[in-house]
Amino acid sequence: MCSVTGSTQAGMVVGFAVDGRARRVIGIDASAKPEQTHEQITRIAKHTAELVELGQDITRDDVILDTRFGGPEYGLLNEGTLDATRLCARMEGVLTDPVYEGKSIDGMIQMVRNGEFPEGSKVLYAHLGGVPGLSAYSFIFRNG
Repeated sequence: MCSVTGSTQAGMVVGFAVDGRARRVIGIDASAKPEQTHEQITRIAKHTAELVELGQDITRDDVILDTRFGGPEYGLLNEGTLDATRLCARMEGVLTDPVYEGKSIDGMIQMVRNGEFPEGSKVLYAHLGGVPGLSAYSFIFRNG
């Protein structure tokens, strides 16, 4: 999933912690401020765990934030994101904007291509929106 404010990832970390899978929730940083984002996700997850009476602590190590795909800055495109946005639209009919959700779909595609998930894994991609932002970049995608 894409992580910028971190609230969705924090909720998923807590939900998956119930059965010991918190560290399988992978956030792809699109904020280009990964330290701040990681701290915020951890803080929200800790507080959420208390509110739902999870019965276990959430630690910094429970929050996985991949920082390889968020650059150069929030709101600025990169080539991998453009390629992934086009591929996802053409192959799956799923639209992602190139500065938020597109960065995370790029991350997931690259991780699959790099063999970062064990053979036979089931990967769930959580699409968190951003499609309205796509129209702001229509000039880039006018030819596909």
